[in-house]
Amino acid sequence: MKNSVSDKKKSDISLSSSIGVVKGVGPKKQEVLESVGIKTIQDLLGWFPRRYLDRNLTENILLKQGESVTLILEVIDSYLAHGKKSRLVVSAKTKNNEPISLVFFRGIQFFRRVFQPGILVAVTGKLEYFRGFQLMHPDYEVLSYGGNSDISEDDLPESIHTGRIIPLYPTTEAMRDEHLNSRELRKLIHSALKLLEGRIQEILPAQVIKKRNLMDRAQAYNEIHFPTEDELLGRARTRFKYEELYYFNLLIEYKRSQRAKVPRVLWPLPESKTAKDLIKNLPFELTPDQKESLAKISEWTKSDTPAAILLQGDVGSGKTLVALLTALKYTDNQVQVCMVAPTEILARQHYQTVMNFLGNMPFLRIELLVGKEPKKTRAEKIFRIKTGESLFIIGTHSVFQEDVIFKDLGLAIIDEQHKFGVEQRETLRAKGKNPDILAMTATPIPRTLCLTLYGDLELVTLKNRPAGRIPIKTLWFTEGKRSGVYKSIQKYVSQGRQCYIVYPLVEESEKSDLKSCIEAYETLRKDVFPEFKVGLLHGKMETSEKDRVMKLFQQNEIQILVSTTVIEVGVDVPNASVMVIEHSDRFGISQLHQLRGRVGRGKHESFCILISDSKITEEARYRIQALVDSDDGFFLSEADLKLRGPGELLGVRQSGLPDFKIADLREDSQWIEISREDANQFGNLGDLEKSEIISRFSEGALLFSN
Repeated sequence: MKNSVSDKKKSDISLSSSIGVVKGVGPKKQEVLESVGIKTIQDLLGWFPRRYLDRNLTENILLKQGESVTLILEVIDSYLAHGKKSRLVVSAKTKNNEPISLVFFRGIQFFRRVFQPGILVAVTGKLEYFRGFQLMHPDYEVLSYGGNSDISEDDLPESIHTGRIIPLYPTTEAMRDEHLNSRELRKLIHSALKLLEGRIQEILPAQVIKKRNLMDRAQAYNEIHFPTEDELLGRARTRFKYEELYYFNLLIEYKRSQRAKVPRVLWPLPESKTAKDLIKNLPFELTPDQKESLAKISEWTKSDTPAAILLQGDVGSGKTLVALLTALKYTDNQVQVCMVAPTEILARQHYQTVMNFLGNMPFLRIELLVGKEPKKTRAEKIFRIKTGESLFIIGTHSVFQEDVIFKDLGLAIIDEQHKFGVEQRETLRAKGKNPDILAMTATPIPRTLCLTLYGDLELVTLKNRPAGRIPIKTLWFTEGKRSGVYKSIQKYVSQGRQCYIVYPLVEESEKSDLKSCIEAYETLRKDVFPEFKVGLLHGKMETSEKDRVMKLFQQNEIQILVSTTVIEVGVDVPNASVMVIEHSDRFGISQLHQLRGRVGRGKHESFCILISDSKITEEARYRIQALVDSDDGFFLSEADLKLRGPGELLGVRQSGLPDFKIADLREDSQWIEISREDANQFGNLGDLEKSEIISRFSEGALLFSN
């Protein structure tokens, strides 16, 4: 494997050429670079700096101890000094003839060969004083070997390590082992840019470049790696952020176009009589958002191609009812519906909610399919699903299994859909006859994330809450106020209300967390609330025991439920009016908001009490205060996005969010919307075949499958 272009004409080199053609990349370096995804020159140029250091020349300065400086020096001589530790001392002078020493404790023989008398060097480091000013192991760049101290700045050769704004790059341990540090990466990228000089083609439409006043691609690559000034560096970064978002939006549009080619099989479907009867019999009126959402969904599901819809709504906004009324259109016409939830508790809650809504209406052949069931029971359910006898199937991950076969699946409802992987969602879709997809989330998603992650879906948002809902009062107390909190719980439970007390449970400390929860339950049951029935619920319990505890709580035979976060979503007990969240500083904003939403579902005034230690981080204070200040899930999701970023907010593994190299969904909201507008106006789906774009978005294969 050769690391030069001797066997390949320079004119044949392009961005898609192997990294091995770059000067300085030998077989071992190539192997390490390829292991981190740097296989082509484009990959190398797309390895953007993580930050920059300003190493512009320090001019007209009176040297001061402790200051970081970048100076041009002429080397006078060097000598080996002995003491506790031998060192090389290089004597030099500034252009103002101020003496300064460069001191090296390591690599003495190497530096002795580099710093020959008469050479001109640019050095960067922190000034120290010991018998005169000195720089210890400074960064350096040899500028001239001629010993010409009268050389002007205009005559200096190009410097890439000092005397300018220099880039610092992300590196891995394997890269560092092969000496692929920032200094070495600068050399490789500089060589690559020289190799491609005059041959980096523009890939954005000319109209877009002009309309948005974007820097051209070739200049942007040079400025982002070797900035000449701050303003141009900013423009280069903007250029690549825009480019990344523009082509991502074009890929979203491609996904839409692919879906438009898929014909609907189970079509047309008349409106549902059962849904109309249910609406008439409801003890309340649908909210304006629910009515508008149902109208939009009905319209989309009349098209010739399958619909893909994201139904998002704040806690308690009535998503399940909208999903049920949508599902009845299918079941009334003997078309199967499958609703899948991430946890068994949530699946059972949906099943119970649906049964409660339908009341005395004709039996609609509803099936609950969860994980741990007797073989015979499961086999009977699977048979009824396969023959079409069961029309509305509510389940967990168990519905993805191969033995679950649908006769006529026309609608897949995926609740808390971001907790399912792309492949799982595809598995369910493939079980039907080009079914409509209704994805639901109780985690309000900021607009910028919706435009990127779910830009190919039709978006329906529920913000209004059902009439009569009383706002939840959120209070924050430290440990010193615990006795007062317990008195408040006694007061409300004595009045017939119920209470949740929730403890954190995270994988890293699961055993100790669970132990703390169980120990707290024993203390609360025996010592704090002996006059009330206290129950315990956590994910490690057997399904039958969890069901028993939840049923007792729903029937008010348990007044205080001590629980882990298994009750985060879906649990609906209208009589519960107090939510106490222990160690609230360990929860994220979204999780706190979801837990708070378990109360405030009835006619009584409700409270969410956040308890934390008095000494917590500033970030934890920000999260807790956000909950105290607002009960608007969309406002809180924006706050969460600023704090944690999109990957963490949605769950990195399951989010399906691409690994943007430079665009930041927290900071670049304006460019997300602008690039989406431009991609729709000027975009050409044929551009996606360009090698540069295929290479950049190769990880999107699953993201953009149908």
